[in-house]
Amino acid sequence: MHTGKIKKVVRDKGFGFINATDGREVFFHMQSLIGIPFSDLKEDQSVEFEVEKSPKGPRALNVRAIA
Repeated sequence: MHTGKIKKVVRDKGFGFINATDGREVFFHMQSLIGIPFSDLKEDQSVEFEVEKSPKGPRALNVRAIA
């Protein structure tokens, strides 16, 4: 699992970006969220997630909010 903070949420398109603790910016889609509604996400919120490679760069999967 990786950790990071929500950098940006694009509510009308259903996606956003995470600043991972390793310095990468990782894309996520609202369907990748677990246990938190997309509408409740806030910038700077701490999250943990898995990363997969995609044609456009790293993509977050199984994104969960952490305290």
